[in-house]
Amino acid sequence: MKIKQFEDKGLAHYSYAVLSECEREIVLIDPARDPQPYYDYAAASNAKIVGVIETHPHADFVSSHLEIHQQTGATIYAHSLVGADYPHQAFDEGAVLELGKIRLRSLHTPGHSPDGISIVLEHEGKDKAVFTGDTLFIGDVGRPDLRESAGNTTAKREELARQMYHSTREKLMKLDDHVEVLPAHGAGTLCGKGLSEANSSTIGAEKFGNPALQEMSEEAFVKMITEDQPFIPKYFGYDVDLNKKGAPAYQESLQGVRMLEKNAVPEAGVLVVDGRPQEQYKKGHIAGAINIQNGDKFETWLGSIVGPDEKYYLVAASEEALNQLMEKAAKIGYEQLVEGAFVYDKEGGKASEAFNKEAFKAEEKNFTVVDIRNSSETKAGKFFQQAISIPLPELRERAREIPTDKPVVVHCAGGYRSAAGSSILESLLPVEVLDMSEAVTELKNK
Repeated sequence: MKIKQFEDKGLAHYSYAVLSECEREIVLIDPARDPQPYYDYAAASNAKIVGVIETHPHADFVSSHLEIHQQTGATIYAHSLVGADYPHQAFDEGAVLELGKIRLRSLHTPGHSPDGISIVLEHEGKDKAVFTGDTLFIGDVGRPDLRESAGNTTAKREELARQMYHSTREKLMKLDDHVEVLPAHGAGTLCGKGLSEANSSTIGAEKFGNPALQEMSEEAFVKMITEDQPFIPKYFGYDVDLNKKGAPAYQESLQGVRMLEKNAVPEAGVLVVDGRPQEQYKKGHIAGAINIQNGDKFETWLGSIVGPDEKYYLVAASEEALNQLMEKAAKIGYEQLVEGAFVYDKEGGKASEAFNKEAFKAEEKNFTVVDIRNSSETKAGKFFQQAISIPLPELRERAREIPTDKPVVVHCAGGYRSAAGSSILESLLPVEVLDMSEAVTELKNK
């Protein structure tokens, strides 16, 4: 018996393959959008993928469960409360999937979602591991506020928080201390708030060190896990619904994106997402384009700034970079929203004003400062006393709250997000907009 963990660092997502070495059969748990790594693993193991288990309809990434079923004939297993539109077998509390000497047993563990399940792996009669989905993380539990208006079954955050209290205490914490905990996410996910950098743990270690598993009343637990959760990206509800339905095949969907000639002229009124480095963007760009740079969190910020009801053009500096951006967009199902994609290396275009650090230091009062960090970050205090706080995901909708009697300076924590923030305001405000960028690390301490 082998367990293979797959990691997507951009979305802090873990998926798994459980291999029965005797039967040469594999069951996948919470696979990512691109199924190829799982096919490669099956081929290298001389094994067949026979099952795919979805612990719940994921909000932060698109799963390849339907495509894998269509390509391999593997059975998809999910809780009946999902109301799945794809072919599947209900995998409710107590259901068992046997894989030679391996038994995979379903525990209904609502809390992050009403339809969430955890999967206990039993080998040769003993519980060895539990795949906890988004219910139990390393150092935290899943957030309870994502299913208030998405999915087949909805629930208020307080109700789900109470369910989480009972799922952890009455089911997961009853497992033996040595049982390995294998979650669907690690540090950096927006599905929880205090995750460890570790990629696995044990029930015993979590009972000892996980703040959410300490002895406390139900009311105290509810208060703890409903407070100070991260923002909810615009795409989360869209992905829940897409996963409930089953996403189109990954490569086919990417190949369906309309590719335009270099330096194409986008249709008026359609949003342009420019994924080039900020240095290139600032030298010259398409008027109104939003600069979401190609980085580790591109897909998260794309789905946080652009809504699932919007079409957009996707721009990059090279064909290689453009393909990378489309693959990242596809992780959250946003390749389906691309009106057209093209390489942009045109000289000229609209240029962005450069930020003058010395002028700002000399007369800070002559500028309107906009802090686009998340509320969880600004809670610890402002970098600049007079700053207006508007989180980046809300900036397009709240731009009118910003005074336009002075030049506007945008900052985040380190410089990556301010490129997007300043590009948004540049096209919405009738005033000079400046990106503080990496200078924030020096200026905030002055």
